[in-house]
Amino acid sequence: MGEQETQKQPRSQQEPPAGETAAANPAELEKQLQQYKDLLLRKAAEFENYKKRVENESASIVKFANEELMTELLPTLDDLERSLKLSKDKKDFESFYKGVELIYQKMFSVLAAQGVKALETVGKEFNVDFHDALMQVPKSDVAPHTILEEVEKGYTLHDKVIRHAKVIVSAAPATSETTEPLTAAAGNHQEPTP
Repeated sequence: MGEQETQKQPRSQQEPPAGETAAANPAELEKQLQQYKDLLLRKAAEFENYKKRVENESASIVKFANEELMTELLPTLDDLERSLKLSKDKKDFESFYKGVELIYQKMFSVLAAQGVKALETVGKEFNVDFHDALMQVPKSDVAPHTILEEVEKGYTLHDKVIRHAKVIVSAAPATSETTEPLTAAAGNHQEPTP
């Protein structure tokens, strides 16, 4: 064992401990510390610039998100403008109606290409997820809660309701036992859901 200890001693004397190396060269450590500080400051500045660039790009994306849709709708706006100009000079209602109908179809096809669909309502059962009831009308020849008339169309965008249809709904007819007048029953209506 004595020989092993003597062998270990010369090795430990040849290799100074890490703490002694650091203490032996404080100028080198100071230089490395300064380099790391500079690197850290540069990386922090680069990150701040990156954050600002991403924020500007995000704001630009949000600002111009509907640019393609607006560009597709501009020809329809041009058609409406031309139609209004021509109808001012000519009093031909039939051609004006046909022109407006074509413009409507063109605009609806642009919206349909973007995922917009009109809700079918008349004759369907009332559903609060798709419809807003403006009033109820007592009808004996139609089942209660059936949509009789559509006042304003409802639309979905990729199967999400973006506007409820405003409708008039059938109600059960008033019976002779009811003391409530018929006009009061017709006046009962459900408030539209927001």
